Amino acid sequence: MGEPAAGAGVHLGTLNAASLRGSLQQTWLCCILDNNHERCCAFIRRAAPPTVTGMNRMPSLFVSHGAPTFAIEPGQAGPQLQALGARLPRPKAVLVMSPHWMTPQVQVGTSAAPETIHDFGGFPRELYAIQYPAPGSPEVAHRALALLQADGWTAVEAPHQGLDHGAWVPVRHLFPAADVPVLQVSMPRGLDAAGAVRLGRALAPLSEESVLIIGSGSITHNLYEVKWEPGPEPEAYAAEFTAWARQAVQRRDEPGLVNYLSVAPHARRAHPTPDHYLPLPFAFGASAPDAVTQVIDGGTTHGVLAMDAYLFGQAA
Repeated sequence: MGEPAAGAGVHLGTLNAASLRGSLQQTWLCCILDNNHERCCAFIRRAAPPTVTGMNRMPSLFVSHGAPTFAIEPGQAGPQLQALGARLPRPKAVLVMSPHWMTPQVQVGTSAAPETIHDFGGFPRELYAIQYPAPGSPEVAHRALALLQADGWTAVEAPHQGLDHGAWVPVRHLFPAADVPVLQVSMPRGLDAAGAVRLGRALAPLSEESVLIIGSGSITHNLYEVKWEPGPEPEAYAAEFTAWARQAVQRRDEPGLVNYLSVAPHARRAHPTPDHYLPLPFAFGASAPDAVTQVIDGGTTHGVLAMDAYLFGQAA
């Protein structure tokens, strides 16, 4: 059977101990050996995390990962992501698409222990010392491969792929204990916004299987105009594009999200290249058709890197 809902009464014999995770499983086994019914009930009511059921689909998430220094300078966005991670039902795994892993065709990381990739240069030494030792999930990876192939994508496994900073930096804020499996799907070269929606939709069934699907990019991403001095004022064009994006996701304006270059203000300045925008339509495509969007205002860093996140669906 599945795990008990928090607050539910539990009786010996109604649960299979193997269905409980980690310390819950160990304590439940101790309860059985001690034959201490009341202690079992109290522990499960207190400690069992929320779970996803067929009627409670896992939301999808777009997150702006900003500069690599977001790992050590959480700013306005970091604490909000950590609070979100605490509110979410505990995922079976997290699947991330990031523009920092691009391949000719779609690949899915199948490593059981993905390494932390420091795919950047010229930043503070402490950044390179950070490890995010979350396990991978070969089981979810192979399920993702099957879904992609069934939808017509040429998708292959990448058994040695680690986690690039577009994945581990924001997921580290969401789940700082590194106790939730994390895997990546690559961004195929030549992907456009319509294709990103389709890619998200192909993987959307994973949301019904307790997998949190994340598109990790940046709501604005013009590295030519980044300001490294402390506390620069946000550029007006970045604020206007961000305001448009917020309205588009809250209206579930799929045509607008797909045709952003022609309808969004300052789109080409906000995104001189599309790679950091595409995780947004990807996360949108992975969401339920009637999902309500929650805007998480992450502020703006370096004058031009807006740090918004958008949750498509309910956190709890």
